[in-house]
Amino acid sequence: MLRHGWRAYAIPLLTVATLLALVDLARTDADADPASGAAAAASSSAAERSDDVGGPGTPAPTAAAVGEGAPTSTPSEAATATYVEQGAGTVTVVPGSSPVYGTGPLQRFAVEVEDGIGVDGVAFAAAVEQTLADPRGWGNGGQMSFQRVGVEEEAAGDYDFKVSLISPGNMETYCPGVGTQGYTSCRYGDRAVINLARWETAVPDYEGDVATYRLYVVNHEVGHALGNGHEQCGGAGELAPVMQQQTLGLEGCTKNPWPYPA
Repeated sequence: MLRHGWRAYAIPLLTVATLLALVDLARTDADADPASGAAAAASSSAAERSDDVGGPGTPAPTAAAVGEGAPTSTPSEAATATYVEQGAGTVTVVPGSSPVYGTGPLQRFAVEVEDGIGVDGVAFAAAVEQTLADPRGWGNGGQMSFQRVGVEEEAAGDYDFKVSLISPGNMETYCPGVGTQGYTSCRYGDRAVINLARWETAVPDYEGDVATYRLYVVNHEVGHALGNGHEQCGGAGELAPVMQQQTLGLEGCTKNPWPYPA
């Protein structure tokens, strides 16, 4: 012991100090792992989030979005026509519900109107109801039935489609990528989107017959919501199919707003 002197005590002390340093380093690394994992999880969660498209609460289409396209040249509006070019961009579901119209498999729908466009939502909903209840419509012969649902059902997702009245200035918000140019209507996601300008003024080939055009545009866009595609004019003088793009021209056919005209 005297031979080694102080070294006999120093070597064991240095060994213990080294071991303690290694243990402390291991603990530091272990504490850092959970923080790294949390940061990675947060980054992954952020990457999975995406914004709504096509207006508030609009699911992306499970099938291709469908519109009537854009006119080669936009017809001038009637000088006496008045409507709001661009509303608030938000929509309100029209309260209330209807009885079941017709027989056959039930299609439930909600009606919504863009805020700030000055349209009576109750009157618009009644017009949509009457159109879909007509025996010349999509329920003809018991093929299907329709029922309008209200605010609570829409909020719970208890519906099959919505009919939405949207100002021309916000059509591209509710029909993104469809190419309406603010002129035509469309079906996007669960919405049959009716262009306010067309609702108020119709189109040149309807020669001021706004009432008949309104029947057509509801049946046409709801037809898309039900899974129907576009059709062509069958020949000069024939009734235009309701799924013909009548907004862009009759192509020699006669105007027709009904899927199953009498």
